[in-house]
Amino acid sequence: ELLLLDRNAERSQAWRSALLREYPRARVTCLQVELSDWSSVKEALTKLQALPIDVFLHNAGAYSIPRRICDTGYDNVFQINFVSPYYITCALLPKLRACGGRVVAVGSIAHNYSVTDANDVDFRTRKKASLVYGNAKRYLMFSLYSLFENERDVTLAVTHPGIAFTNITAHYPKLIYAIIKYPMKVIFMRPRKACLPIICGLFDPCRENEWIGPRIFDVWGKPKKRILKSCPPDESNEIAKRAEKIFKELDQ
Repeated sequence: ELLLLDRNAERSQAWRSALLREYPRARVTCLQVELSDWSSVKEALTKLQALPIDVFLHNAGAYSIPRRICDTGYDNVFQINFVSPYYITCALLPKLRACGGRVVAVGSIAHNYSVTDANDVDFRTRKKASLVYGNAKRYLMFSLYSLFENERDVTLAVTHPGIAFTNITAHYPKLIYAIIKYPMKVIFMRPRKACLPIICGLFDPCRENEWIGPRIFDVWGKPKKRILKSCPPDESNEIAKRAEKIFKELDQ
């Protein structure tokens, strides 16, 4: 049984139809949610609380999109990639504990590109997409490590697909996109292979600061676990404190 959360209802229904054609005995439900809209997040969460959930997979990702400040006061890239997924996880933990559930988060090698800044938590002053996206994924990954550090009833797996050719590169100008499109298809893994670490994460939890990704330079090959050394303990602790503060502020 699968529940698809998507901001695009039409696309979600199309995926549902495709899945049922291949797996006719599956039960697939669609639930619309826009992670940059806090009222939409709260509405979806209310519906989620009423459903049986064993595994929650965070696969949302926004890279180079038009920037704006959300109604929560945070940059939309930060909110989509971190604030909303983290809040949903915290809110669903009691429900997941009741069934010994699992949480799987999709991280990114982009988390290596930036170091968090206490004076610019959501990187709203930064312009470079890789830094803004990387900061948000850094917050997601290391806040969840801290959240699950002493968790006994729910497991966490942090995963990443390496680099795969998807629509995330479609923001480039048409000429550049046309030039890089085919080399990327040749050089990097196709999405079907790149998603294997995420599938592994559904069944194999991670320890603190451990993630599952392609074994060769985090880009190619079969999934492998390894320990991350990209975020020092003091920064990780600060991320955890800010994440908890953000959750409490929004949970009023």
